[in-house]
Amino acid sequence: MRYIENLPHTTRQEDHVRIPMPDGVHLSARVWRPVSSDDCPVPAILEYIPYRKGDLSSVRDSIHHPYIAGHGYACVRVDLRGTGDSEGLLTDEYLEVEQSDAEAVLDWLAAQPWCDGTTGMMGISWGAFAALQVAARRPASLRAIVISSFTDDRYSDDMHYMGGAMLSDNLAEAGTMFAYATCPPDPSAVGERWREMWHERLDTAQPWVLNWLRHQRRDSYWRHASVCEDYAAVRCPVLASSGWADGYSNAVTRLLAHLDVPRKGLIGPWSHKYPHLGEPGPAIGYLQEVVRWWDHWLKGADNGAMDGPMLRAWMQDSVPPSTSYEDRPGRWVGELTWPSRHVHDTAYALRSRHLTAEDQAPDDGKSQTLRSPLSVGQFAGKWASYNAPPDLPYDQREEDGGSLVYETEPLTDRLEILGAPRVELEVSANQPVAMVAARLSDVAPDGSATRVTYGVLNLTRRDSTDEPAPLEPGRRHRATLHLNGVAQAFPPGHRVRLSLSTSYWPLAWPPPRPALLTVYEQPCRLVLPVRPADEPDTSAPFEAPEGTAPITTTRVTPPEQRWEVSRDLVDYGAALNIVKDRGTVHFDAMDLDVGCRAHERYTSVADDVTSPAGEVTWTMSFRRKGWDVQVRTSTTLTCDAETFHVNATLDAYESGQRVASRTWNESVPRDAL
Repeated sequence: MRYIENLPHTTRQEDHVRIPMPDGVHLSARVWRPVSSDDCPVPAILEYIPYRKGDLSSVRDSIHHPYIAGHGYACVRVDLRGTGDSEGLLTDEYLEVEQSDAEAVLDWLAAQPWCDGTTGMMGISWGAFAALQVAARRPASLRAIVISSFTDDRYSDDMHYMGGAMLSDNLAEAGTMFAYATCPPDPSAVGERWREMWHERLDTAQPWVLNWLRHQRRDSYWRHASVCEDYAAVRCPVLASSGWADGYSNAVTRLLAHLDVPRKGLIGPWSHKYPHLGEPGPAIGYLQEVVRWWDHWLKGADNGAMDGPMLRAWMQDSVPPSTSYEDRPGRWVGELTWPSRHVHDTAYALRSRHLTAEDQAPDDGKSQTLRSPLSVGQFAGKWASYNAPPDLPYDQREEDGGSLVYETEPLTDRLEILGAPRVELEVSANQPVAMVAARLSDVAPDGSATRVTYGVLNLTRRDSTDEPAPLEPGRRHRATLHLNGVAQAFPPGHRVRLSLSTSYWPLAWPPPRPALLTVYEQPCRLVLPVRPADEPDTSAPFEAPEGTAPITTTRVTPPEQRWEVSRDLVDYGAALNIVKDRGTVHFDAMDLDVGCRAHERYTSVADDVTSPAGEVTWTMSFRRKGWDVQVRTSTTLTCDAETFHVNATLDAYESGQRVASRTWNESVPRDAL
């Protein structure tokens, strides 16, 4: 990244600005704005997230907010209610109070003497959710948004459930927020009230996974704040981006297809990162694109921000399987509209373990039976890659040993796809609840198989995610399984492989009883969104990534990253251990040491579908002279055939002494899951 020192505007920074809410609670903001805004007001840009502006997100914040402010904007980074240095409590994600608070913040910003009355919102992940959800509420000052790594559908396309099957990230994200929501504010910002605020958080905390387990079907809980329920509610321009390695690779194209406002989409090879920090590379000059967007929609500049294609996407070239890539080879392609007139469905019939062009498939479709071992899924990687530790799927050959596999003959020509593949199935099962996972892989001449995309479907949700319908054992059912969107090139000599399995643990929680699935091949097909490889590209290259120099930190203890798969052939236990330890970092300007360690462990025994268990533990510590606190949280999820069981602990320490300790032992019935 190129760090820029000389920007058009000299800026000032305020670290703890208190913004009043209608109920008397004050939210804490960090503000970067041009010095000249004292006399010449500017638009304000809000980023609104729960990840502690004072420390944990401060390095990332320091790269893009001063940069945008230096181009003539007031950038405002606000801690959500109950997080960081903000007052109040955070008890769940995307609640009504969170969105009404955001509207109050925007009203406050628009009324400041250094703001010209217009605002925008930007963010990644939670911040992007917040911006999109608030845009649908149409606050008066909001003129445009910029969002990365998000979804418009909280039930079907978030870390909780996929195709009605529960994801292990439902537990992992709950563990993350259990830790973040119980950390204290910083006394250097809030003063002597820090301890009172902290204990209020500790006393009201609960494992969020309990609430998410109580809503196993698409109900009003998930419909709230899902913009897909009413796309027409969004009336401001939207610049949306994501990455193919991210869990959120689908929402960008859905917004392009369904919104009726000026909009642009950008999808790179990245994991869950801002595009200017994109990993795997290439990272791009995203902040230049963002400034151009703000200049056009908030300042009225005629700068060509809407010129060129509606969608720019990184067409990924073939690569060997790996759990991490520094860069993904490929090229940018552009589509003037989405859906694109260049992309056409091409269907392949499933016949006798082969994928055959539908118009050439014989009519002798057979049936195949499948009951996958529980170990299928151990090389699946994370639902959303963070690229640290290495968390992408590994070589799929071991997974394919427990799967029903169909593949093409070696390709004679280059094949490129852009969009979301789908698998249309006709199946029966011997149990009322069953799942199917589908993986699309690029198979090299040496046999190595790189997963391109995948999807999971709980077959009780085959017709409706609102009202699950148990399978009638032995009866044939039609189902369509949608895979995640992707842009991928398959070179000549490679094969396209479709793999079906009845388990995908630990990425997805298995059904309550082992199910034998019968696949009736005659009507089954794989449908690929094919983009002609010789289609002229309309996408101009991006500039190199820029930003302002990050704040300085000093490494106190080293980070640790582990991703370990193990099998015990004595008791047939299997485990996936994930360690994400940032070590201890000293924030120089604050004279503060911060430690952050997460450990996820997923276990099972043989093919016992009631044996899976997940445990997520976090340790967060904050230390400076006169202030030494630590929070330790642990959440364990187990199951039997009828029930999920949650056991959780929360312990808080001040100066080495435990000052709070709580436990939870609760159960939630399974709901056709």
